[in-house]
Formats: sequence, C-alpha cells, structure tokens
Amino acid sequence: MNPKTQRYIRKSHRYLGLFLGIQFMFWTLSGLYFSWTDIDEIHGDPYRIHSDTQGFSNLLAPKDVFSEINIHKISLRDLNGAPHYWINDTHLYNAFTSEKREGITEKEALYVAHQNIVPELKVASVEFIQTMDAHHEYRGKPLPAYAINYTHPNAITAYVSYADGAFQTIRHRKWRWFDFLWMTHTMDYQSRDDFNTTVLRVFSLLGLITVVSGFLLWGISSNKLRRLKKKLF
Repeated sequence: MNPKTQRYIRKSHRYLGLFLGIQFMFWTLSGLYFSWTDIDEIHGDPYRIHSDTQGFSNLLAPKDVFSEINIHKISLRDLNGAPHYWINDTHLYNAFTSEKREGITEKEALYVAHQNIVPELKVASVEFIQTMDAHHEYRGKPLPAYAINYTHPNAITAYVSYADGAFQTIRHRKWRWFDFLWMTHTMDYQSRDDFNTTVLRVFSLLGLITVVSGFLLWGISSNKLRRLKKKLF
C-alpha cells in the first residue's frame, strides 16, 4: 500500500474516532448499566403489591343501567371501597347508583395507589397532570392523571389515571437513569423506542468503518505481518 493511502486511512481512523468517541462511550456505559441492573427493580416491582379487588354484592346489572350504550368492553374498578364500571374504555359509572362519573377524586387516587404500593412508603405530595411534553416519564399514558410522590431516597412517583382510576405505572430514580441511557443507546431522542432512526443508522455505519480502518491500520503497520507476507510470497 502506498504511503499516501496509508496516511489517508490513518487520518480517517483518527477523525472518525474523535467524532464517534462520545457515542461509543454512551453505548458502552449504557450497556454496562443494562447488564448490571435488575430489570424487575427498574420496573418498580420491589415497591409494588398486587392486592385483589374486594368482592362486591348487589351490583346493578350493566345491561339494565346502560341500555343506551352498546357495551363491548367492561371492567370493575374499586374506588375507595365503591365499585365502578368502566365501560368501553370511555365511561365510568358507579355500580351501586348508576351515577356517571367524569373522573376520580384525589382521595380515590390515593386509595388506588395505596392498594398498589407497599405500605412502608409515605405520601409526600400529589400533583394533577393534564399536559406533558414528549420527554416526560409518564409519556404514552392516559391523561389527565394523578402523580403521587413518595418520601424515599429513590424519588418514587406513582401514576393513577383520572378517567377510570386505573393504576398506571411507577417511576423512580433508577428507572429515570435507565430511560436516559436507553435514549442514548438507541439514539431515539423522542419516543426512546425507535431502532430505525437515521442517526442510529449513520453512526452504526461510521462505527463499522472506524473498526475496519483500525484493522487496516494494524495490517499495514504490523512488522510480523510483513515478514509473514514475504515468506509466503
């Protein structure tokens, strides 16, 4: 290989390494974090309990109360000890009185959270969320919602949807670190879930070129390889 080509490969490898170095570091750090963390802990399982919905009797029959609604989906919600029907993922009705509800109260949200969060955690504050940006930790979940913050070193927050009182998810500091590193790993800075972004494809190709150029540099600068080549040819 002539000296001009060698210099070109060296220069390409050096500048590609500088350009891609930060992203390579993020890929490595995020990979280490993923491999050393317990995914169940990231999901918040140590802070969750799964209590059974209490049994109710004397409930109104849905077909008698909601004759004007074409019911294709129905579930029962326990809101502060009162049964409620959640109809077609849209309508909330008291299963005792047939009263239509526009949403749940803060007290009912705290009740739902209490049914799903370990009792050792103490509530610090409650927020009512109506809007959020694309990077919010509750993104992709139904709004409005109650964000229930707990006094804990891990900064735990539980989310309960306003419309039907369903417990949605739990977020904490380790999850937030996971989410940030996952974003840097996938290079999807919007939804975090797209593996087909243009920027990821470009960096992957440039990374491959950097690795190949490194092998070429080793090949053209290795005295052992040159001696072996002379012996063989």
